[in-house]
Amino acid sequence: MNKYELAKKITQLEGLTNEEKASLVELLRSQKKYGLVWEDKPEEIEKRLADELPVLTEVPERAIVSDSPDAPNHILIEGDNLEALTTLAYTHEGKIDVIYIDPPYNTGNKDFVYNDSFVDREDGYRHSKWLSFMNKRLQIAKSLLSTGGVIFISIDDNEQAQLKLLCDEIFGTQNYITSFPWHSRQSLQNDTDISVNHEYILCFAKKRRVKDRRLKPSNASTWFNDDDFVFYPISVDNEKFSNPDNDPRGPWKADPFDAPHIRPNLTYPIINPNTGVEHLPPSGRHWRISKEKFFSALADNRILFGKNGKGRPQLKVFLNEKEDYGSIANSWLEAEKYGTATHGSKELQNIFGGNKVFTSPKPTNLIKELLKLVSLPNKPVTVLDFFAGSGTTLHATMQLNAEDGGHRKCILVTNNENNICENVTYERNKRVIQGYTTPKGENIEGLHANNLRYYRTTLLSRDKSAKNMRQLVRLATDMLCIKNDIYTETTFCGKNINPNIARYFDNGQGNRMLVIYEERAIQLLVNLMSQTEYDGIKTMVYVFSPGADPYTDDFEDVAERVKLCALPSAIYETYKRVLPKRKPKFLDEALQEMKEQAEAEANIQQTLDFGEYENSNQEGGEA
Repeated sequence: MNKYELAKKITQLEGLTNEEKASLVELLRSQKKYGLVWEDKPEEIEKRLADELPVLTEVPERAIVSDSPDAPNHILIEGDNLEALTTLAYTHEGKIDVIYIDPPYNTGNKDFVYNDSFVDREDGYRHSKWLSFMNKRLQIAKSLLSTGGVIFISIDDNEQAQLKLLCDEIFGTQNYITSFPWHSRQSLQNDTDISVNHEYILCFAKKRRVKDRRLKPSNASTWFNDDDFVFYPISVDNEKFSNPDNDPRGPWKADPFDAPHIRPNLTYPIINPNTGVEHLPPSGRHWRISKEKFFSALADNRILFGKNGKGRPQLKVFLNEKEDYGSIANSWLEAEKYGTATHGSKELQNIFGGNKVFTSPKPTNLIKELLKLVSLPNKPVTVLDFFAGSGTTLHATMQLNAEDGGHRKCILVTNNENNICENVTYERNKRVIQGYTTPKGENIEGLHANNLRYYRTTLLSRDKSAKNMRQLVRLATDMLCIKNDIYTETTFCGKNINPNIARYFDNGQGNRMLVIYEERAIQLLVNLMSQTEYDGIKTMVYVFSPGADPYTDDFEDVAERVKLCALPSAIYETYKRVLPKRKPKFLDEALQEMKEQAEAEANIQQTLDFGEYENSNQEGGEA
């Protein structure tokens, strides 16, 4: 019996009101078939988003603009992160390369607020509330990730197991990378029976590469062209190489000569020429090269038999051969390299003159080293942190850019509870950009080649009335600036235009945007454009209209100069995919939705059955 058939039976029950029947049907609809199951606990913000649209508005007085023309534009959004993520679904869908978040750990010690109340350890719905909270945000986060994007999530033992299952469901088990253990503290905790000195950082990809995850000479020509996610090689550790035999090819190290799995063509006896002892690959493994290549390597002084010449075969690997392909990072995030929670606290106190303004910030080295694993300085990368806290992620992004010459951009999202966004997140990164003095009197030079723009979320009515459209017209322009990374407003074709009629933006680097609010101004603007010499750079033109009409005919005379986009319908359509669904008002509406779902599932099953029938008639292949 499918859900629709069961729902029909519910409607036939006697002794229940229609409202009670509708509640039972809704409960049935929400049940999951497989995976992590919890009781959904709606948030107050969800109820608001069912009726209102979030938009972003800039706070221009908080903007920090560099003199450098190519300075990356970083963004700080003040507001509920579910609201902010919804707006980012329009501006950055499929554009985020790296997400790092440090959500509340749900310890029960007043670290997690749900519907304006702290969730304590004795709350029977503690885990359900947390999962409901995280699920909504991670679903949108997935839509924001690029094809080769990756998400890192800090967590401890309180929710690690639940978070792993939730992410398995959202991102897919095939896209799970690992759970990095982070050595988060070095001191012993003396008030318990075991000192927990670690946390975790769960890592999932949007689409993980299936093969060729390791850069090698055999795939070097195509490895960087694949968009699917993979970790980049880290620098080779030169200290592991030496040259005790003065080999003219330079420093080398000894690598194992065997590899995983059994391959008959690579399984053969090797006689140690110094001892006469015969060696075969260890159980379940094979030699790395063929028998013919082994003898060639032996003659080329590339085969070793231990330090004293009496051991198993090893392969001589030279530093100059390894440098171009790097090495592999391991999953253990040691304190010496990545820092501890104590390092993060001291770092923040130094920025704020010794004052403790935030509890348990992450160290910048932790975020910076993670970014190194998944980004290259010569590739544009956008980083997102929607549990921004003290703003460590932006600080780490700017620091890494300064070290390797990268151009990574960062978006932070946090609420302003207890003025944290204004007084901590913003203030920290303002000081990092402009420079600051430590409590010991050390002057720290600012990372000046960075722009920081400050936005707030605000809500508009979700209904498509003429009034609401006009409001969206005015307020959505800031979102277009973010979407296209264009913030400099200037004259249009040498003319000042009324900002209530239209606005024109040009970043001076080939990106231009014209936003038109009044249809009657189109012809005038087209005429101005026609009278100006065309320099080959197209202008993005957004015409705010109630429908989807991009006014193609109106721009016919300058068609080669413009890229037309219709708004605000495009915003509504994007929001539809991520905003909370409005519940059916009537029982028959819910039943109709479930009937359609049941029919769709039946069609899918028929397709699957047909596919299995076809496969059963094919020869060969694995079972």
